[in-house]
Amino acid sequence: MAAMTSSARPLLNRRLAEFGTTIFAEMSALAVRTGAINLGQGFPDTDGPEQVREAAVRALREGHGNQYPPGPGIPELRTAIAAHQRRRYGMEFDPDREVLVTAGATEAIAASLLALVEPGDEVIAFEPYYDSYAASIALAGGTRVPVTLRPDGDRFRLDLDELRAAITPRTRLLLINTPHNPTGTVLSRAELTAIAELAVERDLLVVTDEVYEHLTYGDAEHIPLATLPGMRERTVTIGSAGKTFSFTGWKVGWITSTPELVTAVRSAKQFLTYVSAGPFQYAVAEALALPDSYFSDFRATMTAKRELLATGLEDAGFTVFRPQGTYFITTDIRPLGFDDGFAFCRALPERCGVVAVPNAVFYDDRTAGAPFVRFAFCKQDEVLSEAAARLAKVRTR
Repeated sequence: MAAMTSSARPLLNRRLAEFGTTIFAEMSALAVRTGAINLGQGFPDTDGPEQVREAAVRALREGHGNQYPPGPGIPELRTAIAAHQRRRYGMEFDPDREVLVTAGATEAIAASLLALVEPGDEVIAFEPYYDSYAASIALAGGTRVPVTLRPDGDRFRLDLDELRAAITPRTRLLLINTPHNPTGTVLSRAELTAIAELAVERDLLVVTDEVYEHLTYGDAEHIPLATLPGMRERTVTIGSAGKTFSFTGWKVGWITSTPELVTAVRSAKQFLTYVSAGPFQYAVAEALALPDSYFSDFRATMTAKRELLATGLEDAGFTVFRPQGTYFITTDIRPLGFDDGFAFCRALPERCGVVAVPNAVFYDDRTAGAPFVRFAFCKQDEVLSEAAARLAKVRTR
């Protein structure tokens, strides 16, 4: 018997109607269908440290986390997160009142926006933006206000005057991402200071996505926004184990903030997953206590991968914006004779056997993102070398 539907009303909540299937699902399916190298979705093709994986196995065998863990997260992980923030940034958080474990950073973003944004509130996000930002703002009933990062020399830059002009009496929250996905920009201390001054001046809340905090290159430095004057009491900081320890499937994220903001976010989070990743929480607690050498070695390894793929892309004729952070490279395809990233990426697997993602999906203004394409370099060196060799043929097919 066919399901009854109303012709007057679509089945999908109208707040989600504009989104459809994510570009990551589409391009990953295309990679499987064509056998192409998938440099689209941002997941490593090797697991993280063996001792961290073994910590998860040990937790499973010893019965730690196999049943519901505590709603805010296990005490061991909340303590480890607080210790990480102290050790890295000199920030003090109470593990019991100022730390909340989430099902990855994506849930942390959704729960934060659902908790803090009401219908009619405006949320400013830097464009291009991670696609869940737009969906989460829509679900909360907020209005998305993009401020565009634009190419300027070898990187994408924030126009602080444009940011100031975007703030209205209806602005509730700034949604900041640094290191920035997909452009690889790392906001400088001067830029962050200006953002902080605006937030204090206009009495705005800030949600800051810092999941790539341990992936910065060269002279770029990650500075948590909450460390700046006036920001501790108004900022929700989001972190994640997936990007730092290369266990993206575990989906372990967290927020740190004031007791009041953590309580607000927890009120929304408890009706999303409630809890998740019990045994993995124990493993991530151990991972966060790894010595400094792990983090420096990880950064060095990713720096080499960045150079391997960036050089290959340049040799193939792309304009390359070498990222200051993350494990993504944004390129401009116009030197190759193309200007439509969607068409380029959909044809690339057949042309060269490589999958990438069109940056236009991360823009409200699709024309602004049309010529830009993103590649992930969190892959084995031989995979990146093979991808570069295939991309060298992009002009000839």
